[in-house]
Amino acid sequence: MMSIFLNLAADYVEPDMIEAITGGDKTQTEYAFASIAAAACGLDVYGNNADRRFFKNRFLGMFRLLDISEYKSNPYYRNIKLPEGDAAGGKWTFGKRICKPYEAFVYDDPDISVSPSGEVLVTPKIGFFDEAYEYHAVLENGREWMTLLPNETNTSAYAVERARGRVLTFGLGLGYYAYMASEKPEVSSVTVVERDKNAISLFREYVLPQFREKEKIEIICADAFEYAEKTMPNGNFDVVFTDIWHDPSDGAELMLKMKTLAEKAPGPEYIYWLENTVNLYL
Repeated sequence: MMSIFLNLAADYVEPDMIEAITGGDKTQTEYAFASIAAAACGLDVYGNNADRRFFKNRFLGMFRLLDISEYKSNPYYRNIKLPEGDAAGGKWTFGKRICKPYEAFVYDDPDISVSPSGEVLVTPKIGFFDEAYEYHAVLENGREWMTLLPNETNTSAYAVERARGRVLTFGLGLGYYAYMASEKPEVSSVTVVERDKNAISLFREYVLPQFREKEKIEIICADAFEYAEKTMPNGNFDVVFTDIWHDPSDGAELMLKMKTLAEKAPGPEYIYWLENTVNLYL
């Protein structure tokens, strides 16, 4: 139900709905949002005891009002500007999009725990802002491929933290990881492998010129797996970050394939985007 809610009705919650429940008390915003989302998902919190327990013990903890200033202060968000109108090349589009007040989105990897009975419990992390948020986006055939929403910055944070020396990353997107890694003094170079020449062209025209450390960046147009097999073992890389799947559901096979190739090139630290969540699909 939550998957359907996020994909088909993410902007269902309106400010006046929140106001009707909280009466302006911001400390009750997350409870109000959860209550509205629960009703939209078909939970009968008032008439069904099982639904009421589920809401209290699992559902309520999913939702978080995020601090918009935290994400607007991100270095990439502050320093990299996209054109006012969409820039298109082939199947790719670079542009800006708007997240509405109280529009729901996944903001980080889910919490994974085990119940006393041994059941694996997966709790999504659903975030929202209480004001409109303009964000960067790259779209493939009209479908958002990468966005500068909290999920991207939060789930890439570990890979950015670990970046050092010679860095290799598979997948270009908006160049977020390449930018953040290049900003670190301990990073000497960032090699980006991207197979789509149109994505590279858009990036070179609109994004790369704004990098403060652009001399550290090398972009190679190649298939990730071919490069990993033929070139990666001789690259003397310190960190390799793979980010070539759209979401965890399509990442399992790709991650396993890359891990097999990584075994033939020991030495670097290998990091895989959303690895813990992708493992749920294995």
